[in-house]
Amino acid sequence: MKYSQIFRQKLEVARYSDSTIKTYISTLATFFNAINHVAIEDVDEVIIEKYLHNEIKEKSISQSFQKHILGSIKLFYEMIFNKKLSLSHLYPKRVEHTLPKYLSKEEILKMISLTENLKHKSMISLLYGCGLRVSELINMKITDIDSKSGRISIIQSKGKKDRYVMLPQSVLPLLREYFKKYSPKTYLFEGNANEKYSPRSVQQIVKQSAVRAKIQKLVTPHILRHSFATHLIENGTDIRYIQELLGHNSVITTQIYTHITDLKIRKIQSPLDM
Repeated sequence: MKYSQIFRQKLEVARYSDSTIKTYISTLATFFNAINHVAIEDVDEVIIEKYLHNEIKEKSISQSFQKHILGSIKLFYEMIFNKKLSLSHLYPKRVEHTLPKYLSKEEILKMISLTENLKHKSMISLLYGCGLRVSELINMKITDIDSKSGRISIIQSKGKKDRYVMLPQSVLPLLREYFKKYSPKTYLFEGNANEKYSPRSVQQIVKQSAVRAKIQKLVTPHILRHSFATHLIENGTDIRYIQELLGHNSVITTQIYTHITDLKIRKIQSPLDM
């Protein structure tokens, strides 16, 4: 589709990240396939509302994904047709309050110990041990690892920000063993033809590891990141430090983890147990 190529070019010129561009293009492709009876130039607010209504009823999409769909469509028509769609009335009016899911430290250590593949074990160890996003893991280069200072450079992550995270000393011997066996060239973790891993591959690695550990819930890389933050708060780490390690713009985003640890930290008991 010619519009898709033009949109991609405009996003690249505006310096959107590769992952963001891919997500926008994919979301729009799904939208346009669903309304293929309408010319792209003729799409209006009524058609978008009908599409959203169907997605909510048939697929039970989340509020955050509803916002993402609207944001993708709005940006597309502004960039391609210089057309400002009036979509504010289609955004969710009630705020979802969902707590992040996380695993116990014992569950994560079990996942790591039962993962025999050296590369996969290293990936899971860094996802949890550093609180990384998937994009940060697959974009990490060999030169980002500083074993002497015990830190890892996270370059141009979400929001185009750089930051440092700790390099767990317990993971260092594992990484050295991995490096010796696999000899990566550019990226720390490389697939075929020395290319970086896809997010989907990392998700499958984590999912399979959780299955081996007989963890009943669905485990994703982001749950390992949630676990990293939760366990730091349980250990009394200052939330400002956790904010910096996670790369959050605001401490308000990080504070959600305090809600799932308050009961444990304060040792509040049910009256039934008193």
